[in-house]
Amino acid sequence: MNQHLAHIAILVDDYDRAIEFYTKKLGFKLIEDTKLSQTKRWVLVKPQNQNMNTCAILLAQASTPHQQNHIGNQSGGRVFLFLHTDDLNRDYENLLKNNIEIIRLPSHETHGKVLVFKDIYGNLWDLIQPNI
Repeated sequence: MNQHLAHIAILVDDYDRAIEFYTKKLGFKLIEDTKLSQTKRWVLVKPQNQNMNTCAILLAQASTPHQQNHIGNQSGGRVFLFLHTDDLNRDYENLLKNNIEIIRLPSHETHGKVLVFKDIYGNLWDLIQPNI
């Protein structure tokens, strides 16, 4: 059996606000933005140099009060997403430059250099420069 994750949905409050954050502040690439209805779009982003056949983030605008209550807390307050980098120091400086909240400063762990940041909605991300 050949399987892989295609997309992971993140609940957002507004498509354009989310696109702005992920593309302008985190430096992700907008892969697709297709209007599906008057209120729904199919919006995919992923890191700039990530292979096209790898997992993308689906920015899903919350459409019910229940979904709205879970924006930024899809994982119950735990780190939700793990982003690997080839240069943690460069990306740390970018986070600071863009006023992105750092929850845990860079540290050296057994698996590499790590920091934790919050996205615009409060989701926690691990930024990891793995040991090679």
